[in-house]
Amino acid sequence: MIIIAEAGVNHNGNYDLARRMVIAAKEAGADYVKFQTAVPELVISTYAPKAEYQKETTGSEQSQLEMCKAIHLPLSDYKPLKELCDSVGIGFMSTPFDLVSIDCLAELGMDYWKIPSGEITNLPYLRKIASKGGRVILSTGMSVLEEVEAAVDVLEKGGISRGDITLLHCTTQYPTPYEAVNLKAMDTLRALHCGAVGYSDHTQGIAVPIAAAALGAEVIEKHFTLDRNLPGPDHRASLEPDELAEMVRQVHNVCRSLGNGIKAVADAERPNIVVARKSIVASRAIAKGEVLTADNITVKRPGNGVSPMLWDSVIGTPASRAFAADELIEL
Repeated sequence: MIIIAEAGVNHNGNYDLARRMVIAAKEAGADYVKFQTAVPELVISTYAPKAEYQKETTGSEQSQLEMCKAIHLPLSDYKPLKELCDSVGIGFMSTPFDLVSIDCLAELGMDYWKIPSGEITNLPYLRKIASKGGRVILSTGMSVLEEVEAAVDVLEKGGISRGDITLLHCTTQYPTPYEAVNLKAMDTLRALHCGAVGYSDHTQGIAVPIAAAALGAEVIEKHFTLDRNLPGPDHRASLEPDELAEMVRQVHNVCRSLGNGIKAVADAERPNIVVARKSIVASRAIAKGEVLTADNITVKRPGNGVSPMLWDSVIGTPASRAFAADELIEL
């Protein structure tokens, strides 16, 4: 299981806040902290509208481009952020949103490329990522299976092994209503036979990512913020640090609970077999040689005697010795 704490742009363009988010993600137990790298003018035209959730959280006075220019870090900030991650012991990731940002991040030696849902139909972008090599995590929000498969094919033709591609099911709405989550779509993504399938969550709270882990997600990504009341488009659908830490704990608990799928007696429960199961016992005093019947035997705890599943074999046989009431019957 890989847990990605998505800082995104919740630093609001403040480098010191971004550094604090790295520390918070590490303290919460996440495996990676992930940012979003962009040259806004290369990503967003002056005509691009804001999403409705962005209007709700940041107002409609600014354009999408103006909003993003205000909350993105300059490219020069990502190298020291990567160095900070290395020094505190948490993995660094950042999602590039344009070709220049891809080149910038390629110099940092990330473990994974993270492709956002919005770039799944961006052929030049996908080819550029593929040309850099390495492992890829691809979010699949706003897409149908054919679009996901087409993106995977582009990456594969560009030199990325299908086994090095992780697909994240995702619903691109902030916050995502529960009825729009559709976690069972992870099963559909598995049909593409990529390396792994996971889930990128935009719901409020931690219930859905925990459920995704229970359904076999191998990667969980979740937005977090230092303060949900900060201004900006994504804070409202993000976890605060204590909530992120609780999600990490519960996801790992679920993963430990999944097991290997073999129905067997767990070591933890083995001592309770004697306590909880039952055996065939005398229901009253029985003389030696007396025929055992439903009138003189019954079933009671403990379970260290003759199994009640042998009831039919015991009925009609002579008592091997005298038994007091409640004694285990011996064959």
